Amino acid sequence: MHRPPTAEAEVAEELAVTRPGLVPRYAQELPGARAAVLTRLWRALAHEPLPWVAGREPVRDGLVVRLADGRRLHGPVPDPYATGDRVAVLDLDGTAYADPVRLTVDLGVPHSAALAGELGHSVASLALSRANRAAPEATHPKEWPSADWEWEQRVVDGHPFHPNCRSRPGFSVAEQLAYAPEHRPVVELGLVPVPAEECLVTGVWPAELRDGGRLLIPVHPWQAAHVLKDAPVSGGPAAHPLMALRTLALPDGPHVKTALSARLTSSVRDISVASVAASAVLSDFAEDLAARTGGLLHITRTLSAATAHSPDLAAVRRESPQAYAAPGERVLPVAALATTGLPRSPGWLDGFARLALTAGLRLLDLGVALEAHGQNLLVVLDASGTPLRLVYRDLADVRVSPSRLARHGIPVPDLPARILTDDPVALRRKLFGSLVAGALAGAAGSAGALGTALAAATAAAEPTDDLAALRERPVPAKALTLMRLSPGTPGDQWAELPNPLVLDPGPSGQ
Repeated sequence: MHRPPTAEAEVAEELAVTRPGLVPRYAQELPGARAAVLTRLWRALAHEPLPWVAGREPVRDGLVVRLADGRRLHGPVPDPYATGDRVAVLDLDGTAYADPVRLTVDLGVPHSAALAGELGHSVASLALSRANRAAPEATHPKEWPSADWEWEQRVVDGHPFHPNCRSRPGFSVAEQLAYAPEHRPVVELGLVPVPAEECLVTGVWPAELRDGGRLLIPVHPWQAAHVLKDAPVSGGPAAHPLMALRTLALPDGPHVKTALSARLTSSVRDISVASVAASAVLSDFAEDLAARTGGLLHITRTLSAATAHSPDLAAVRRESPQAYAAPGERVLPVAALATTGLPRSPGWLDGFARLALTAGLRLLDLGVALEAHGQNLLVVLDASGTPLRLVYRDLADVRVSPSRLARHGIPVPDLPARILTDDPVALRRKLFGSLVAGALAGAAGSAGALGTALAAATAAAEPTDDLAALRERPVPAKALTLMRLSPGTPGDQWAELPNPLVLDPGPSGQ
């Protein structure tokens, strides 16, 4: 029977035409890429509330996941906060699996075929990213980068815990090399002219993006080629892609977020009309609240936003986080910390965790839960690498509590209903799921290191009900694999991870 080519084979074939010199490196990186995705998949199988998992049993040499059909999946002790390529093989009823795609297909659970396809893209794209990574001397130079986008382009592996960490279906090899930040390209944005009266604009749209009575809306070249096929697109500024891929650093400093109607990792990255309408109000509101943290946290301001009343044709101009770094300081995403060469010493991690939790809990008490994962949360370091303060960007997915604001005498701004909630569980999931299970876990690299840092940070925190929940309850985390296996269920779904403060993380956390 003829089998369709795998994503790995398709990328190899395209690479042989586009960049033949990378083919040997790509082949060498495939086993490690499979292990990286398998590690992330095993985390999900060990911890997410998957409906076809009947139970989980710790055994002497790891964990057994019992499936509803009676099969048993065996793997090493799962550390939900560990990073790296830790899982090389899983055993399903006596058959060894080193390939996450083959394992997912053979699990045969609802929607697993679609997930297997996404995992195939993730493996292949991750191997491509690693094959074309910068030389070690560029990743750990004697002098730290001066431009913010250089930090962003050092992050090769993508999301540290999502099996779809590098899934980019719809992108050819040539497009990945031309647009993905880890490949270090310069991207020429397009400009689409739209009559001003047909646009919704917030903030001050700059003169250089106007042509008489028309607005020039920046568009990503992938969007222009695949979605806006009939739009009149002219050449725009050259820019450097950031971790988000569809957000780029412009030569004069601001960052521009473009619509990109492709599914990257989990979500389609368009820009809703509602988010453009609310952007200025939300930016001003968040800036005012951040001022109440005593300088611990700054929010990058939204400078302006425009949409042609379509999520496929919109752009948001945002202040660069570099604006909050004084001379001699560097600001970089938390996800890029591993590329700095800084030692993960207990003292450094404790200080960073204390800074991040203090700022996050203070804003949560005031009434705003940040989605402070390693991409949105940035840290300002002094010349020695000591964390000084934080910068947060992209307010699209924060949550705001009207009752908490009222308790502090803060007026509730006119915000979209989807952002507003007084549910303490929803608010804590948003912050703890991104900050603790995301940014801090990624910086710590293991349950043991995370637990030590959290203990130091929570001991210094002001007592609140939110702090008590963090100390005593399991840590919420998005059930990323369950969400990909539940196409008919909108919104986030959640897992509960062992709390490293109160639960034994096991041998892998030592």
